[in-house]
Amino acid sequence: MTDSVRQGVRLAVDVGSVRVGLATCDPAAMIATPLRTLVRDAVHDEDVAEVAREAADRGVLEVVVGLPLSMDGSEGAAAQRALDYAGRVAKAVAPLPVRMVDERLSTVDAHRVLHASGRSERSFRSVVDQVAAVVLLQAALDVERTSGRAPGRVISTGVRKPRKPRGQAGADTASVAPPARPDATARPEAREGWGS
Repeated sequence: MTDSVRQGVRLAVDVGSVRVGLATCDPAAMIATPLRTLVRDAVHDEDVAEVAREAADRGVLEVVVGLPLSMDGSEGAAAQRALDYAGRVAKAVAPLPVRMVDERLSTVDAHRVLHASGRSERSFRSVVDQVAAVVLLQAALDVERTSGRAPGRVISTGVRKPRKPRGQAGADTASVAPPARPDATARPEAREGWGS
């Protein structure tokens, strides 16, 4: 166990067809907690705007969006809907990174947790998405802590953070090294954090 995790608050998003569950974590990135449930707004994307407001208000390191892969690891219709939603979130929060993380069975686990707590199926409809977001975020934090790598993959929006030109005079640019490139010989899933 490496016990290496980037410090900072994250915002997790569990995307459903009707509701969106939000969860967050403490600045030490130890414990995920439920935040709230948003109603999807396919016409005006008010839910996407609210995710962006939550991210800004909390000063998050990144937004983690669940990617509901099929059991065989393929991306089906649900995964495509989550990727589309994450793309809209990424544009709304740019240049903040949006990371897609495998969330297979997070909703099943959320139902299991709520049943174990003694709640009836009918009574937990409004919170199951939050609990699924907690399960997603806690799993992401645990993977990063044990592997030393951020889980999942960052999606690209085409929106870039402005860079300072190289070679300009100034104390803040003199000691900045260019970002490291991933090892070209490593498996893509290892570079992106998809491996076990």
